[in-house]
Amino acid sequence: MPCEIVVGGFFGDEGKGKIISYLASRDKPVIVARAGVGTNAGHTVVVNGKPFKLRQIPSGFTYEKARLLIGPGVLINPEIFFKEVEETNCKDRIGIDYQCGVIEKKHIEEDRGSSHLHGKIGSTGSGCGPANAERVLRKLKLAKDLPELQPYLTDVSLEINEAIDRGDTVLVEGTQGTYLSLYHGTYPFVTSKDVCAAAACSDVGIGPTKVDDVIIVFKAYVTRVGAGPLEGELSEEEAKKRGWLEIATVTGRKRRSAPFNFKLAKRAVMLNGATQIAITKIDIVFPDARGVSNYDELPVEAKNFIEKVEKETGIPVTLIGTGPGINEIIDRRNEK
Repeated sequence: MPCEIVVGGFFGDEGKGKIISYLASRDKPVIVARAGVGTNAGHTVVVNGKPFKLRQIPSGFTYEKARLLIGPGVLINPEIFFKEVEETNCKDRIGIDYQCGVIEKKHIEEDRGSSHLHGKIGSTGSGCGPANAERVLRKLKLAKDLPELQPYLTDVSLEINEAIDRGDTVLVEGTQGTYLSLYHGTYPFVTSKDVCAAAACSDVGIGPTKVDDVIIVFKAYVTRVGAGPLEGELSEEEAKKRGWLEIATVTGRKRRSAPFNFKLAKRAVMLNGATQIAITKIDIVFPDARGVSNYDELPVEAKNFIEKVEKETGIPVTLIGTGPGINEIIDRRNEK
C-alpha cells in the first residue's frame, strides 16, 4: 500500500520499532517518516544482533535506500539527533522539517526539576512537555532557526505528499501509545500531545484520505513506565517470574506489567481506525512460539490468543513477533 501508519495500542513499549524496521526491510518504502512527540520515545531495533535505541531517527533506517524524514510535529534535540545520525550512518538520507520545534537545555532542566511532571506524572525528563508548552505559547525556537540543522532542513509534508501521489510506498512511524494520548489517554498521566493515527497524519503533514492502512501494535502483555492506572498490574516478583520485567529504553526505569487487556485493545482499534494488528513478544508469553515463522506451527494456546484478539477487535492480526530480531516474525498480510 502507498501509505501506512504504525501506532501503539497501549502505553508505548509495544515493539513498534521492530514492526517498523521489518516493514521497511520487507516493503522497501521510498520514505519512512517519524511522527510523535520527540525524544521522550525510544524505539529499539535489533540488526544482526546489534541493538539500536532510537529517539529521533526513524526505525525504518534498516532499509538503506529509504529517505528518512522527521515531521514538523516532532520535537528535535540536536545533540541526540546528531548522535543517532552518526550511529545509523544516515547523514545523506535524513531530513528534518523546517517547522520542527527544538528542545533546549532549559526545557530539560524544567522537566526534570518539576515536582508535577517528573514527580507526580513520571515524565521521561527529556524536555518535551515544557518545549511543547512553549510552542503553544508561540515562543519555541524551530529547526529553521538553528544554523547547525540547515543541511538537513526540508519540506517534509511536500516530500511525502509528492511520493504518495506518485504511487510510492510511504511508512509513517508513530510513537508512544494510544493511552498516553493527551486527549484519549489516562489524563493527567499522559504525554504532551495526541499520539493516535490522526495525530500522526498531522505530524507529518498528510490528510487522512492519503492513508491506506493503519497498523496498530500490541504487545502480548501490557507494560507501562511511570505513574498512572494499569488494570491487572502484576507485582514485580510475578512479572520477573513470567519474564515480563522490562527496562525502558529512554529512562532505564523498570516497566510495570499486566496481562493483555482486550477492552483497551478494542477501544484503541476504534480510536485509531486501525485496519491491521501487529502483536509482538508472543514468544515471551508462549515460549514454544520462539522463532516460529509459520502461523500453522504456533502452539495451540498462542493461536487461541490470536483468534481471541481478532474476535474481540474485529480486525485481522497480520504480523506476529516471535523473537527480538527484525525477521523473527510471522507475516500473514497475504492471507487477509
